[in-house]
Amino acid sequence: MLGVLVDARLTAVEGRWLASADTPDGPSMGTGDSPVNALIEGLQPFEGVIEELLACLPSNLPVCRRVTRL
Repeated sequence: MLGVLVDARLTAVEGRWLASADTPDGPSMGTGDSPVNALIEGLQPFEGVIEELLACLPSNLPVCRRVTRL
C-alpha cells in the first residue's frame, strides 16, 4: 500500500466543527457535529482511502463515534 499524506485542519465554531483538507484540485471543506464527521466531509476527494486516513487520527482528538456518513 502506498502512503498518502493529507494536510487537514480542524476548528470548532459555535458548537460545530469545520475541516479543511488540501487536495490536488484545491481545498476541500467539511462541517459536522464532531471532528470526525467534519473530516469525513472534507476528505471526500480521497474517497477510496478515507477509512485509512481516519485510522491515523491522533488519540487525543475529541471524537464523537456517531459518524453520519462514509
